[in-house]
Amino acid sequence: MSTSAHVPPRALQLAEGMSITQGTSVRGTWVGPLIATVVTLPAALVAYIVAGLSPMACDACDGAEAEHFTRRFDTAFTFLQAGLLASVALLLVSWGLPQTESNVARRRVVAVLAPGTVLLSVIFFAGVVPWPS
Repeated sequence: MSTSAHVPPRALQLAEGMSITQGTSVRGTWVGPLIATVVTLPAALVAYIVAGLSPMACDACDGAEAEHFTRRFDTAFTFLQAGLLASVALLLVSWGLPQTESNVARRRVVAVLAPGTVLLSVIFFAGVVPWPS
């Protein structure tokens, strides 16, 4: 028989050199994901609406210019949609990570990446679309 089966879990943690607080819930870990959600969701909605309305910029275009605009717009809009979905996925990950001491940094990094993904998607979209002059 193993003697460790009769030893309480706290004593095992201390015997292995682990902190007693490791694996326990940490207060305030919800702040990062909350701020990221408040910033990311409205920004993503505005980006999607503006991008959806942007084909009207080429209403006066005709022929090759209109075809070129449409091809590039379709590619950029697809990328924008993928970026916005990725930002929502990052938000879900930031909320879904356990609220433990070992995950505090991960939750913060993922929370910062969510609005950053929206920003990068919008910059890419604006750079790829050949806006008419």
